Amino acid sequence: MVVLAPHAKGVAADWSDGGVEVRSFRYAPVGCEVLGYSRSLASDERVRLAAAAVAPLYLLGARRAVRRALAGAKFDLLHAHWVVPNGLAVIPFHTRVPLAVGLHGSDVFQAEKPGVRRWVGRALARSSLVTGCSPELVDRVCALGFDRRAAHVIPYGVDPESFSPRAERRSLWRERLGIPEDAPLLLSVGRMVTKKGYQVLIEALPDLLAAHPSAHLVLGGTGDRLEEFRRAVEPWTGRVHLPGIVLRDTLPDLYRAADVFVLPAVHDAKGNVDGLPNVILEAMASALPVVASGISGIPLAVEDGVHGRLVPEADAVALGTALDALLSAPERAREMGQAGRLRVERSLTWRAIAVRYREAYAAALDGVRREPAP
Repeated sequence: MVVLAPHAKGVAADWSDGGVEVRSFRYAPVGCEVLGYSRSLASDERVRLAAAAVAPLYLLGARRAVRRALAGAKFDLLHAHWVVPNGLAVIPFHTRVPLAVGLHGSDVFQAEKPGVRRWVGRALARSSLVTGCSPELVDRVCALGFDRRAAHVIPYGVDPESFSPRAERRSLWRERLGIPEDAPLLLSVGRMVTKKGYQVLIEALPDLLAAHPSAHLVLGGTGDRLEEFRRAVEPWTGRVHLPGIVLRDTLPDLYRAADVFVLPAVHDAKGNVDGLPNVILEAMASALPVVASGISGIPLAVEDGVHGRLVPEADAVALGTALDALLSAPERAREMGQAGRLRVERSLTWRAIAVRYREAYAAALDGVRREPAP
């Protein structure tokens, strides 16, 4: 398998990992390589001006990279993850190798824009397969012109060895942030953007923290709304912690420090929504009960009342009630966390998800072989 990824400052030219060869491609001077890696959208609501300006160069660079790859080896299928921009970049190659399009969230929001929709339709018309981590995302793209029968909803996976409960490491982040060992700790991890719903969580805090005077909350991550959220939680300084960027190698220990994970995701005002946030799966693998909005791909992983609680989006009262219930019944919360861990081990490992992708690829290729000759 070969993966083509856009170059960015600090990204190696190429590398191999577990039999996967990764090649990064250049499309602009380093200072102008601003697409991808969560840099293209402001608050995930609008395209940054610099990203829009460099988009044509990105499409050209991606097409050159695909052309070089196809010239150097024979591939069975080309899977363009993110329908915008990568689905648009591979349109010219449909006659050389079957195409698939993968959906993840913000790309669908972009695909529905009037100026882009026609080009997305062309990409879909040339594709044999659509995959997406959320039924909603798949349905929205199929509404743009793809046969739902050839679309597959496949959730993300997680590594249950990297993300696992380890009681002996519970205190590491608590000591760093000054949180007592026995204090109930709520945790969320994500970019500080509108669709993560942290504004809803902040609205629920006054009653929740009053009802649980020893409880703490950690919001880990950075983003365009970080300083706004930091100001909003100033009344609870010392109990609400915003450490900013959490490095990948320290993230498992942050989950281990917590008692409940929360992600009140929403559709933003323009309809952008996450598919299935990876942090949901990482929390479940870490044996944390999850309180989240029951939208998009989240119910693919979390069953309400079994692995945590699913609440209506943008409902601060329902969110606060669900969190209060778990903080008030820690033994029940631990049971839900263990059920989530078991769910991951049974069906949400990357190995299990790879099997589902392999089946989808096989079905798409079989369909191509059965197509009548032109």
